[in-house]
Amino acid sequence: MASANTSWSEENFSCSICLDVFSSPVTTPCGHNFCRTCITKFWDEQVKFKCPVCNELFNTRPDLRVNILFSEMVDRFGTSVRVKEQPCVEPAEVPCDVCTGTQLKAKQAEDLIKELEQEIEDLTNRSSEVKRLSQTKDHLHFLQAFRSLKDPPPTRDWTMVEVRPPSYIGTLRRSLDQLEETLNIEMKKCDAELKRVQQYEVDVTLDPDTAHPRLILSEDGKRVHDGGVKKRLPDNPKRFTQCAFVLPRQSFSSGRFYFEVQVKDKTVWWLGVARESIDRKGGTRWTPETGYWTLLYTKDGLVFKDNPDVRLPLRAELQKVGVFVDYDEGVVSFYDVEARVHLYSATGCTFTEPLYPLLSPGSRVYEGNNSAPLIISPVNQTD
Repeated sequence: MASANTSWSEENFSCSICLDVFSSPVTTPCGHNFCRTCITKFWDEQVKFKCPVCNELFNTRPDLRVNILFSEMVDRFGTSVRVKEQPCVEPAEVPCDVCTGTQLKAKQAEDLIKELEQEIEDLTNRSSEVKRLSQTKDHLHFLQAFRSLKDPPPTRDWTMVEVRPPSYIGTLRRSLDQLEETLNIEMKKCDAELKRVQQYEVDVTLDPDTAHPRLILSEDGKRVHDGGVKKRLPDNPKRFTQCAFVLPRQSFSSGRFYFEVQVKDKTVWWLGVARESIDRKGGTRWTPETGYWTLLYTKDGLVFKDNPDVRLPLRAELQKVGVFVDYDEGVVSFYDVEARVHLYSATGCTFTEPLYPLLSPGSRVYEGNNSAPLIISPVNQTD
């Protein structure tokens, strides 16, 4: 048989799981090679049997066979590398796998261990003898024994012998690959869920008759910001007079609906849905018990207003928030639209009257500059 091509790099003969030269290489049905131990352990930890390289799924656990030709090539490659890189090892001798300094023969590494253990034992015995001798009162015995103890036993210079700690690169890579796969699966689930609820988009337009006197609405009813000055307006039973909220003209009493609001460049905002009968003239706790299902964003983070509040993780600055309501199932859900991430869902809600989307841009001077508007945005589904 022709000899293995020694110009190939170690990467050509390395297992993609442990990143080391193949040991008992076996071949999967898709044609990729792995150490028998590595692929066996990999499949033991999986629910489905697949190739770690190309991710091809197998209906049943493949019956692995040793790739005889490839195994011989690996053996020849390994031998050529060891002979080339470790000239101090004689032909037909096996180099030690744990030495990082001068490579030593293996059955020799074991001898060194025994030698070191013997040196330790000798030095321990010598120390005990010296301690006993220091306590004797027989000066003649002391002088006779001291001659044999004054010179320490010969020892090897162990500073030139190093032991390499075990490598966890392969294990770390497998863990990272599994984590990445899990994250990708979860991201795909969230993306599919968001696309599903975006199908229930509704067109909502803010109602100026409900807006707090400090709020300014755009002519098309799609934007709202805090003007900083409380305007004099006619008394209106629908208008909020204590809290800077605004409702749209549209309400929903059944089915499902979804809308998105841009919250970019804001330091505080309030967003969600509220039932029609909420108190619009006084202060309240703004919880589901009082008819509010809302998210509040401040410098302290993101919370779902409840009793007690539910604090939510915030990975990055929110740009756009999606709100989905299933009136019949009693669900209110919030999404980070740009990151395609589900933020929170209130479940088991009971709705017995019309629901309105609710917006509040917050004070324009909160945490410096909060003058940017909240913008009701059309849904832009991405592939």
